[in-house]
Amino acid sequence: MKKYIAVIFIILLIDQISKIYVKTHFFLGEDLPILGLDWARIQFVENNGMAWGTEFGGKTGKLFLTLFRLVAIFGIGYWLWSSVKKHAPKLLLFAIALIFAGAMGNIIDSVFYGLLFDASDPRTGNLAVLFAENNYEGLFYGKVVDMFYFPIIKNGMFPTWIPFVGGDTFTFFNAIFNVADFAISCGVGILIVFNKRVFPKEEWENTSEERAADKSLLQKLFG
Repeated sequence: MKKYIAVIFIILLIDQISKIYVKTHFFLGEDLPILGLDWARIQFVENNGMAWGTEFGGKTGKLFLTLFRLVAIFGIGYWLWSSVKKHAPKLLLFAIALIFAGAMGNIIDSVFYGLLFDASDPRTGNLAVLFAENNYEGLFYGKVVDMFYFPIIKNGMFPTWIPFVGGDTFTFFNAIFNVADFAISCGVGILIVFNKRVFPKEEWENTSEERAADKSLLQKLFG
């Protein structure tokens, strides 16, 4: 378990350092190229925590989302702990650790950032300040900090023969994300790409004493 806790700690550390640096050194909406590359940029944006910056239900929706994520993180933590106890494949444990770290990283923003920072206001030239007296929101209402932007294709155009979107322009890749998002994506990607390795067939066969006992109980109950 210790090695996976170390993975979680390292990801959380990198995630929070990068978020705090960007939040206290960039104005909201400011962006800079990475190594002079136009398709690789640091762009400071904030959102309420849903994918692609989606929002719903105002403050009530935000509170519900944060509380749901807190419940979910306990579920992921239990999944990791129980998988370690069952001696699950190491690749599965690594994937769960990535997902846990990513989810925890964004939960920290959602729960605490509203209390820890004041607002970044480019109109007044004020950068966000850590441990500010005038925090921008209350507990559970913080916004998630995103910063990595890789618009590899700008102003691309869909072929005219494609229904509905033919002739429209598009940007690929237009999502702005953070280290936590990247960790979650990698963890889920491992589960999908290496599905047979992380969930071997024998994992689901009734070969252990525990599964045999479960099978016996079901037979007694249902014949």
